[in-house]
Amino acid sequence: MLTKYQKRTKSNKIRARGAGVPFEGCPGELNGITDLPSVEVGFSTIIKGNGPLVVGKGPIRTGVTAILPRGLMEATDGVFAGSFTLNGNGEMSGLPWIEETGRLHGPITLTNTHSVGIVRDSVIKWMNSKLNSEDADGNTFWMPLTGETCDNWLNDMNGFHVKEKHVFNAIENATNGPIDEGSVGGGTGMSCYEFKGGSGTASRKVKINDEEFIIGVFVQANFGLRDWLNIAGVPVGKYLACEGNEMHSQNNFEKERGSIVAIIGTDAPLMPHQLKRLAKRAGLGIALSGGIAANSSGDFFLAFSTANKVAFANTLGIEKLDFLGEFSISSLFKATIEAVDEAILNVLFCNETMVGRDGNIRHALPVQEVIELLQKYNRWVDFKNF
Repeated sequence: MLTKYQKRTKSNKIRARGAGVPFEGCPGELNGITDLPSVEVGFSTIIKGNGPLVVGKGPIRTGVTAILPRGLMEATDGVFAGSFTLNGNGEMSGLPWIEETGRLHGPITLTNTHSVGIVRDSVIKWMNSKLNSEDADGNTFWMPLTGETCDNWLNDMNGFHVKEKHVFNAIENATNGPIDEGSVGGGTGMSCYEFKGGSGTASRKVKINDEEFIIGVFVQANFGLRDWLNIAGVPVGKYLACEGNEMHSQNNFEKERGSIVAIIGTDAPLMPHQLKRLAKRAGLGIALSGGIAANSSGDFFLAFSTANKVAFANTLGIEKLDFLGEFSISSLFKATIEAVDEAILNVLFCNETMVGRDGNIRHALPVQEVIELLQKYNRWVDFKNF
């Protein structure tokens, strides 16, 4: 039987699973990255103004997402991490440090392309403000992770509307419970398969040697052409016509300029090189719905483990840590692929049509039409009776 939050978001939006999309694997109670006990997620969403673009004034359709691997109370503490870049037409600050050391400290933040700098700097300022007096010596070193996707079809991205207060708000309002999806936080102004895109999450439970682990995924999805969209094996994008004032590619690959960031968290004890391998599997999850990592796409993936907290903190002595043997982790790979696919589809199902700058429109996925197509292909499950 599906739980309430597996079917609907915190604000009661229908999720892909709740609409009858069949998925492989077993989700967690919340079907999200916050199924991990320590992980908290917060948003700042900025929506203001309508009409023609006036740079610096709007219209504004943007925001900030904050993901805290160890929660607000231990937000400056770190985790082991690994990353993978499938296509590098974008930006994610802090990746060289993770590649070098396998270590990540502080909140992970996501925003629009031209706000990476201020968001990253604001995270550092916030982290410094949380240090104990004996640690706040003015010589602290942080290398936070901030990722981006481009929202300039709907947003005044060159107006630099994301401010320090928005970053602080996203971090300090982070929660471990059910979270919202769709046009929230950094995903506010994004597009996905030429429908309204944005923020999405999903999770999977995995049992290895009689011990259960969680894979939790969060995506900021801003990629893909409509014709590519595939849901549960059905090429729905080829059947869904454009409407209104939309930028439609008509198979022009040069207009595929979107990107996606995938953040993967787990409580399974994995070393940095194993987390890098886990991060790579996000690309296979994206491909399930039709993504190809196009030329103009920035596809950045980060995986972290909340295990081995004591070992992570010991940077001077010899330390012991737990880790899964290499031949035990294929089930985690599979779970990651499944959760990434579902998180992307949750972005689409949990959304509404948005009008942005210059009257530009991103229509919401027509859920009822999608359900009818899935039924036609015998790929729909009636969860109302579960």
